[in-house]
Amino acid sequence: MSDVAAVKQLVSKYNALRTEISKVIVGQDEVVEQVLLSIFSGGHALLIGVPGLAKTLLVNTVAQTLGLKFKRIQFTPDLMPSDILGSEILDKDRNFKFIKGPIFANIILADEINRTPPKTQAALLEAMQERAVTIAGQHYKLDLPYFVLATQNPIEQEGTYPLPEAQLDRFMFAVNLDYPSFSEEVEVVKSTTAGVQNEVNSLFTAEEIIEYQQLIRKIPVADNVIEYAVTLVGKTRPDSQAAPELVKNYIDWGAGPRASQNLILAAKANAALHGKFSPDIEDVQKVAIGILRHRLIKNYKAEAEGLTIEKIITSLF
Repeated sequence: MSDVAAVKQLVSKYNALRTEISKVIVGQDEVVEQVLLSIFSGGHALLIGVPGLAKTLLVNTVAQTLGLKFKRIQFTPDLMPSDILGSEILDKDRNFKFIKGPIFANIILADEINRTPPKTQAALLEAMQERAVTIAGQHYKLDLPYFVLATQNPIEQEGTYPLPEAQLDRFMFAVNLDYPSFSEEVEVVKSTTAGVQNEVNSLFTAEEIIEYQQLIRKIPVADNVIEYAVTLVGKTRPDSQAAPELVKNYIDWGAGPRASQNLILAAKANAALHGKFSPDIEDVQKVAIGILRHRLIKNYKAEAEGLTIEKIITSLF
């Protein structure tokens, strides 16, 4: 099949996928879109939202519709790295046998990732970056596609371990979940308190997703779009010459080169999923907030004046 035909097929399958997900998830269109963008770009996503906004349900539904293996890890302060990765036990013949942990799946939901100590957060780090883990000196490859979707609660800051910058940078998107609108909440209550359960169908296989990820990487990008993305990221660094006054006054730390790579990858995916054969500057702008949101660190002045990261990013376009 030619690449053009493959993109057209991807668009129709993506639209069917959105319809399938909307059987279970009411509203949250932007969130679903960003989660799917990061899956098709081969990245990871961080969902930030208060309890009860269907974060877990969303991931579960996405895993079912994509036909992938799904595991959920509930992060707690006493969780050990071996609880995630797996451990070695002595079998009846007195040989060591490795029992795989929950990290060996295609989609991992790391629930409340900021509740666990850095030692356990770091265990997830290798898996996210290398798509492999090392346990007791043995190297194990993880099944592809591999996708970590982490959630964190912005409310309860008691007993939490904020994610270090290096780990936040590993997430392609940071997605903020908001409360549903009045009509959406009415819809949610109606559908969840009746006796009917909506079944979702699996529309993809793991192999197809890998093929689509490779197809998206092959999409050509004009030089001016790449230069725009790199300039945009450069503007977020307060000590760079390109930085506007707003950034110099209100930002302590800007985004690194990984942000530029992710902007282009996500712009390619966004273009492909909407039937375009090459991304333009609008595609970069569409994904910029989700990709840059967690990579910029505001200073106290910005906090005091109530300036949001989103406002600062939009001013750079």
